[in-house]
Amino acid sequence: MPNDDRTKIIYNRTPESAAMLVNVRRAMAITARLNRLTFDDADEVRALFSELIGKKVDESFLLIPPFFTAGGDEIRIGRNVFVNQNCTFYDLGGLDIGDDVMIGPNVSLITTGHPLAPSQRRKATIGEPIVIDRNVWIAAGATILGGVTVGENSVVAAGSVVTKDVPPNTLAGGNPARVIRSIGD
Repeated sequence: MPNDDRTKIIYNRTPESAAMLVNVRRAMAITARLNRLTFDDADEVRALFSELIGKKVDESFLLIPPFFTAGGDEIRIGRNVFVNQNCTFYDLGGLDIGDDVMIGPNVSLITTGHPLAPSQRRKATIGEPIVIDRNVWIAAGATILGGVTVGENSVVAAGSVVTKDVPPNTLAGGNPARVIRSIGD
Protein backbone atom coordinates (compact mmCIF):
# COMPACT_ATOMS: atom_id res chain seq x y z
CA MET A 1 0.00 0.00 0.00
CA PRO A 2 1.29 3.49 -0.75
CA ASN A 3 2.47 5.37 2.27
CA ASP A 4 4.10 8.77 1.93
CA ASP A 5 3.59 11.98 3.86
CA ARG A 6 0.51 12.81 1.74
CA THR A 7 -1.19 9.44 2.12
CA LYS A 8 -3.59 8.60 4.93
CA ILE A 9 -4.30 4.91 5.65
CA ILE A 10 -7.11 3.94 7.99
CA TYR A 11 -7.28 0.26 8.86
CA ASN A 12 -10.61 -1.35 9.70
CA ARG A 13 -11.54 -2.16 13.28
CA THR A 14 -9.31 0.53 14.76
CA PRO A 15 -10.11 3.66 16.76
CA GLU A 16 -9.35 5.66 13.59
CA SER A 17 -11.90 3.69 11.55
CA ALA A 18 -14.51 4.12 14.29
CA ALA A 19 -13.89 7.89 14.26
CA MET A 20 -14.15 7.89 10.46
CA LEU A 21 -17.57 6.21 10.68
CA VAL A 22 -18.77 8.75 13.25
CA ASN A 23 -17.71 11.51 10.86
CA VAL A 24 -19.49 9.82 7.93
CA ARG A 25 -22.71 9.73 9.97
CA ARG A 26 -22.25 13.42 10.85
CA ALA A 27 -21.70 14.31 7.18
CA MET A 28 -24.72 12.28 6.06
CA ALA A 29 -26.95 14.11 8.54
CA ILE A 30 -25.72 17.54 7.41
CA THR A 31 -25.92 16.77 3.69
CA ALA A 32 -29.43 15.37 4.11
CA ARG A 33 -30.48 18.77 5.48
CA LEU A 34 -28.50 20.63 2.81
CA ASN A 35 -30.05 18.56 0.01
CA ARG A 36 -33.57 19.68 0.99
CA LEU A 37 -32.61 23.24 0.06
CA THR A 38 -32.86 24.98 -3.31
CA PHE A 39 -30.86 27.50 -5.31
CA ASP A 40 -32.81 30.30 -3.58
CA ASP A 41 -31.54 29.14 -0.14
CA ALA A 42 -27.93 30.24 -0.79
CA ASP A 43 -27.34 31.64 2.71
CA GLU A 44 -28.60 28.48 4.40
CA VAL A 45 -26.57 26.32 1.99
CA ARG A 46 -23.44 28.31 2.95
CA ALA A 47 -24.27 27.90 6.66
CA LEU A 48 -24.72 24.13 6.39
CA PHE A 49 -21.64 23.73 4.18
CA SER A 50 -19.65 25.73 6.75
CA GLU A 51 -20.90 23.36 9.45
CA LEU A 52 -19.93 20.40 7.27
CA ILE A 53 -16.33 21.53 6.70
CA GLY A 54 -15.87 23.06 10.16
CA LYS A 55 -14.97 26.50 8.81
CA LYS A 56 -17.04 29.45 7.59
CA VAL A 57 -17.06 29.66 3.80
CA ASP A 58 -16.80 33.02 2.07
CA GLU A 59 -20.03 34.83 1.15
CA SER A 60 -19.05 34.40 -2.52
CA PHE A 61 -19.28 30.58 -2.25
CA LEU A 62 -22.21 29.13 -4.20
CA LEU A 63 -23.33 25.49 -4.22
CA ILE A 64 -26.44 24.14 -5.90
CA PRO A 65 -27.78 21.02 -4.11
CA PRO A 66 -27.79 18.10 -4.12
CA PHE A 67 -24.27 17.54 -2.83
CA PHE A 68 -22.68 14.39 -1.41
CA THR A 69 -19.64 13.70 0.76
CA ALA A 70 -18.34 10.99 3.07
CA GLY A 71 -16.76 13.34 5.56
CA GLY A 72 -16.51 17.02 4.81
CA ASP A 73 -14.01 17.93 7.51
CA GLU A 74 -11.04 17.62 5.12
CA ILE A 75 -12.49 20.06 2.54
CA ARG A 76 -10.91 23.50 2.25
CA ILE A 77 -12.67 26.03 -0.03
CA GLY A 78 -11.37 29.35 -1.35
CA ARG A 79 -13.28 32.48 -2.31
CA ASN A 80 -15.64 32.80 -5.27
CA VAL A 81 -16.03 29.02 -5.70
CA PHE A 82 -19.04 27.66 -7.59
CA VAL A 83 -20.15 24.03 -7.20
CA ASN A 84 -22.97 22.93 -9.50
CA GLN A 85 -25.55 20.30 -8.59
CA ASN A 86 -25.03 16.60 -7.95
CA CYS A 87 -21.33 16.73 -7.06
CA THR A 88 -19.57 14.19 -4.85
CA PHE A 89 -16.50 15.10 -2.78
CA TYR A 90 -14.86 12.20 -0.91
CA ASP A 91 -12.31 14.11 1.12
CA LEU A 92 -10.56 11.71 3.52
CA GLY A 93 -7.20 12.39 1.84
CA GLY A 94 -7.71 16.15 1.93
CA LEU A 95 -9.39 18.33 -0.68
CA ASP A 96 -8.07 21.85 -1.30
CA ILE A 97 -10.08 24.02 -3.70
CA GLY A 98 -8.54 27.40 -4.53
CA ASP A 99 -10.14 30.75 -5.26
CA ASP A 100 -12.26 31.33 -8.37
CA VAL A 101 -12.83 27.62 -9.11
CA MET A 102 -15.87 26.47 -11.08
CA ILE A 103 -17.06 22.88 -10.68
CA GLY A 104 -19.67 21.62 -13.14
CA PRO A 105 -22.59 19.28 -12.45
CA ASN A 106 -21.97 15.62 -11.65
CA VAL A 107 -18.28 16.13 -10.85
CA SER A 108 -16.65 13.62 -8.50
CA LEU A 109 -13.55 14.48 -6.47
CA ILE A 110 -12.50 11.18 -4.91
CA THR A 111 -9.53 11.18 -2.55
CA THR A 112 -10.24 7.71 -1.17
CA GLY A 113 -9.72 4.18 -2.37
CA HIS A 114 -8.73 0.74 -1.18
CA PRO A 115 -5.75 -1.59 -1.64
CA LEU A 116 -5.66 -3.37 -4.99
CA ALA A 117 -4.90 -6.84 -3.62
CA PRO A 118 -8.18 -8.73 -3.19
CA SER A 119 -7.13 -10.07 0.23
CA GLN A 120 -6.44 -6.53 1.48
CA ARG A 121 -9.25 -4.60 -0.20
CA ARG A 122 -11.66 -4.54 2.76
CA LYS A 123 -8.95 -4.07 5.37
CA ALA A 124 -8.13 -0.40 4.81
CA THR A 125 -9.25 2.90 3.34
CA ILE A 126 -6.53 4.93 1.66
CA GLY A 127 -6.75 8.70 1.23
CA GLU A 128 -4.56 10.82 -1.04
CA PRO A 129 -5.06 14.58 -1.41
CA ILE A 130 -6.53 16.47 -4.34
CA VAL A 131 -5.48 20.07 -4.94
CA ILE A 132 -7.50 22.27 -7.30
CA ASP A 133 -5.49 25.45 -7.85
CA ARG A 134 -6.88 28.95 -8.48
CA ASN A 135 -9.14 29.72 -11.42
CA VAL A 136 -9.68 26.10 -12.52
CA TRP A 137 -12.82 24.97 -14.36
CA ILE A 138 -13.81 21.32 -13.94
CA ALA A 139 -16.49 20.59 -16.54
CA ALA A 140 -19.56 18.38 -16.20
CA GLY A 141 -19.14 14.75 -15.24
CA ALA A 142 -15.38 14.83 -14.69
CA THR A 143 -13.80 12.58 -12.06
CA ILE A 144 -10.57 13.52 -10.32
CA LEU A 145 -8.79 10.86 -8.25
CA GLY A 146 -6.60 11.17 -5.17
CA GLY A 147 -3.01 12.27 -5.47
CA VAL A 148 -3.79 14.77 -8.26
CA THR A 149 -3.11 18.50 -8.49
CA VAL A 150 -4.96 20.51 -11.15
CA GLY A 151 -2.80 23.54 -11.93
CA GLU A 152 -3.86 27.19 -11.98
CA ASN A 153 -6.10 28.38 -14.83
CA SER A 154 -6.54 24.85 -16.23
CA VAL A 155 -9.69 23.24 -17.60
CA VAL A 156 -10.67 19.60 -17.14
CA ALA A 157 -12.95 18.64 -20.04
CA ALA A 158 -16.39 17.13 -19.49
CA GLY A 159 -16.42 13.42 -18.71
CA SER A 160 -12.67 13.19 -18.11
CA VAL A 161 -11.05 10.88 -15.57
CA VAL A 162 -8.00 12.59 -14.10
CA THR A 163 -5.42 10.22 -12.65
CA LYS A 164 -2.27 12.40 -12.97
CA ASP A 165 -1.44 16.05 -12.34
CA VAL A 166 -2.72 18.64 -14.81
CA PRO A 167 -0.15 21.39 -15.45
CA PRO A 168 -1.16 25.05 -15.11
CA ASN A 169 -2.76 26.79 -18.09
CA THR A 170 -3.74 23.62 -19.94
CA LEU A 171 -6.83 21.86 -21.22
CA ALA A 172 -6.89 18.19 -20.16
CA GLY A 173 -9.43 15.61 -21.25
CA GLY A 174 -10.14 11.96 -21.90
CA ASN A 175 -9.99 8.72 -19.96
CA PRO A 176 -7.40 8.73 -18.61
CA ALA A 177 -7.08 12.49 -19.02
CA ARG A 178 -4.11 13.86 -20.90
CA VAL A 179 -3.03 17.37 -21.79
CA ILE A 180 -4.75 18.39 -25.02
CA ARG A 181 -3.23 21.85 -25.39
CA SER A 182 -2.13 25.00 -23.62
CA ILE A 183 -4.70 27.68 -22.92
CA GLY A 184 -4.42 31.40 -22.29
CA ASP A 185 -6.23 34.66 -22.70
